[in-house]
Parts: sequence; C-alpha cells; structure tokens
Amino acid sequence: MHYVHIDRRESVAIVTLDRPERRNALGSELLSGLIAAFAQLSTEAAVGAIVLDGAGKGFCAGADLKEFSGDDRDAVSRLNLVMGAFVRSIPLMSKPVIAAVDGFALGGGLMLAISCDLVVTSPQARWGLPEVSLGWLPGFGLSTLVDRVGLVKARRIAFGAEPFNGTEAVAIGLADILSGEQSALDTALSHAQKLAALPARAVGSVKHYFSLMTRNAETMDVFANRVYAQDAESPEALDTMRARREK
Repeated sequence: MHYVHIDRRESVAIVTLDRPERRNALGSELLSGLIAAFAQLSTEAAVGAIVLDGAGKGFCAGADLKEFSGDDRDAVSRLNLVMGAFVRSIPLMSKPVIAAVDGFALGGGLMLAISCDLVVTSPQARWGLPEVSLGWLPGFGLSTLVDRVGLVKARRIAFGAEPFNGTEAVAIGLADILSGEQSALDTALSHAQKLAALPARAVGSVKHYFSLMTRNAETMDVFANRVYAQDAESPEALDTMRARREK
C-alpha cells in the first residue's frame, strides 16, 4: 500500500497517510493505498475501530494539484469520482473511524476528515477549502459538509475566503473534539479504544442506521464533479494548473 501504512494498537488500527514530502496530498497512488487499507481492515474481526492520521506536519493538504494539473481533464474527473466514492464509503463501514487532525486539513483533506465518524483536531490545526480561490468548485464532499454544519455555514466554508483553526472548527461543527494538551492522535486513540470496547454488532448498527439518513451524496458529487470540470476550463483555473505544472 504505497504512501499508506497501518499500525495496530490492540483493537485499534491506525491508518497513516505517509507522503509528508507532498503534505500527504491525495494522488492516485496514495488513494489506492488508502482504499486497500480500509478494505483490508473492514474484514479483520480483531479491529474494533480505526484512526486516520497524517505523517509529518499535517493531516492532508487535499488533492495533489501537480497530478490534477495535467491536460487530461477526463482523468482528473475520474480521480475526483474515486475520491468521492471512497469518502462516501467511510460511513457505510461497520467499524467506527476517527480522524486525527494536526497541522492542517485542506481541500479534499478536509472532506476526508469530516467523512469520519468522529473528528479530533488540535486547536492550532488549519482547516479550509481553497478550491474557489484556485478557480473551481470542490469536486466532491459538499453534501457531507452540509450534513455536518448546515447549509449556510457550508456555503461560507466552500467560499474559502478564510481558513479556520481547530477551535473554530469545533465551534461550528466541522470537527467534534478538541485535543487540548494531548496530540490529536493521542486523543483520537483514547476515543477509538472506548468505541472498540463496545459490542461490534451494535456499533455497526448505529453506523448503518444513521447512514440511511444522509443526503443523496453520490448524485451531488457527480454534479459537483461536472461543475468542477467546467470550472477547470476558466482562465483562472488554467493559470493555476499551469503554475502547478511548472513547479
């Protein structure tokens, strides 16, 4: 599993995005590793809960813009759809998943974190959606954002005019738990251990019940991806992608 590794702490599995040189950006290889890791853990009876964190200085900086800046727009749209499908699959897993956010959760990294059952953040963590400033609509996850914070706050966050720190993220419902003096990972592990100690079937039933109440996320993601593809042809977006290719 390239760019992803699994560490086990008794009944809790820690899945780490391990691409710190690219700020754990979601490229096709990392995403494939992430999908494989979750598929493997979903079948392991000894694993009662999963913690998702990032190596290095942050959780995830979102989509790998260097990869996204290629000329093949269809390939980029396909990658967007794969990312959307993966984050939508997290609430459908029977095992609880807790995101541990230190440093930053930006763009697709924010969408990945808020798709988890619980989100732990350090007070200083930086949260935001920079896509609009780059020239396009976020290609997936907006319906999950609305489910978490409500329509008006979701729209404000999607504009991306200003990032939020971890304290603000908890206050508006973007994240659930502030880590305080502990690291986000240690706090997430503490909560994961409590969830892993509960009867696994009942925990899975809770997840399944509430997953039925979510909005039509797949349809909304397909629409968002279509709008993203249109936005990607704008002069501002093309300038952004050109600059990324030249880095």
